[in-house]
Formats: sequence, structure tokens, C-alpha cells
Amino acid sequence: MKAVIQRVKRTSLSVEGKLISQIPFGLAVYLGVKSGDGEELCAQMAGKILRLRIFEDENGKMNRSVADVGGEVLLISQFTLYGDASHGNRPSFILAERPERAERLYESVAAELAALGIPVKKGVFGADMKIEQFNDGPVTIIYEL
Repeated sequence: MKAVIQRVKRTSLSVEGKLISQIPFGLAVYLGVKSGDGEELCAQMAGKILRLRIFEDENGKMNRSVADVGGEVLLISQFTLYGDASHGNRPSFILAERPERAERLYESVAAELAALGIPVKKGVFGADMKIEQFNDGPVTIIYEL
């Protein structure tokens, strides 16, 4: 399981011109599920997203988590995080989990985050999503289990 975690001022997600989700500030998290990933990784991933200290404290140090600052999470499924372009120019997605299983794990990560008390908004699994994002910093962390 892999996440690209970005600190954002605001983010919105639309499908077919219709606004689906938006957050005023917090984290935009792009989540990819690798073939063979297990349910046990969902709680670990949610915990890391919750505790990741990438927001500035009163001294300008990245020392606060999304929970500490009262932020929200926009969780976006992205199988292309497991695209392999090492052989040629067209990526292979053989490492990505099958959609039906990946969707269950994506939903489980969202549920784990919500259970930890973080407001979570989601994208639409498998849809062609359009995302407007105002990055803060920019701060981008890639985390893989």
C-alpha cells in the first residue's frame, strides 16, 4: 500500500462536472493498493496519515499532525501509484491490486481514519476524477507499507 500525502490549503474533487468532495485544509491523500496487500495494512496506513507531523507549530517547525490542526483528509484512490515504467514508455499496472479488492481496502482506510476522529471525504473509486488542489508549502510525503 502506498500513499502520496500532500499538505493542502483547499482541495476539491469532481466527477463529470459535479462536485463530489472538498476540504478547506488538511491533507490530500492519493492511495494505491498493491496486489497482495492485506486488511491489516489499513489501520497502519490510517494511523500514519493521522500522526504524520507535517503542519507547522508556533515556531515554524513541522511538528503538528492533521488532527492537531483540525484539518480534514480527502482520500483519493489511485492505482497508477503502482505503475511501472522501467521497461519502455507505457506503464504496466501489473503490481496494482484488482479493482474489487482494492476498493474494499480503500474503503477500509477511509473507515479507519474516520474511526480515529478525522473528517474524511472521498473520491469515487474507479471514476475519472478532476481534482483542484491548492498545495501548502508544498509538502509532499510518499509513504509505503
